[in-house]
Amino acid sequence: MPHRSWESRRATVATNFLFANLTAAELDKVLALARVTRYAPRATIWRKGDAGNGMMAVLSGHVKLGALVANGREFAFGIVKPGEIFGEIALLDGQERAVDATALDTCEILFVDRRDFIPFLADHPDISIRLMTALCARLRRTSQMVEDSALGLSPKLARNLLHLADCHGQPAAGGGLHISLRLSQRELGGLIGISRESVNKQLGRWRRQGLITVGRRTIVIRDFDSFQRMADLARTIN
Repeated sequence: MPHRSWESRRATVATNFLFANLTAAELDKVLALARVTRYAPRATIWRKGDAGNGMMAVLSGHVKLGALVANGREFAFGIVKPGEIFGEIALLDGQERAVDATALDTCEILFVDRRDFIPFLADHPDISIRLMTALCARLRRTSQMVEDSALGLSPKLARNLLHLADCHGQPAAGGGLHISLRLSQRELGGLIGISRESVNKQLGRWRRQGLITVGRRTIVIRDFDSFQRMADLARTIN
């Protein structure tokens, strides 16, 4: 991966709502406190239980947050895209990591050490308030995932694919939305707590119905309206 210029890093960090109102000089101060590390696809960024010594921002690539549950299956808590932060809980409380963080593809990650960033927060209390907002949003998302766990396979998977399309969708050739993340079916199942085999069977049914196109780690939603109806059913059930 080519090295990103200082200006490119500054522009990416500025897209995050935490730093959107900072001046160029203040953004430069954040970058000066940080270091940048590159990770290969599927590389471990940290493991659950590792020291929580700071916060990270994704400059390029995608990061999966997840953990193994009691039956040994992985449960994914979300996917972090460029311009977004993760590890903010440990930034605030200094405790160990609560989940695993894994690079889904080739990633460039900016890391800010807690020792350096806490004094910066003291000088910028508005960023502290936005951090709280980010934590609330993550908590709401986790609560929604818990609610979704009570749904049947079809509406639960449809709802999750729509969420991925909303966050990572791109127009597809021939119509529809292409989910740009290269997720395996096991990883897709991990996002909603179901097995790879169940995901495979449901995707196969939708493919035969012409609702989706499935490739190697790729999915294109062809019939968006049908998926929206399934998602609406999920909301009605909730």
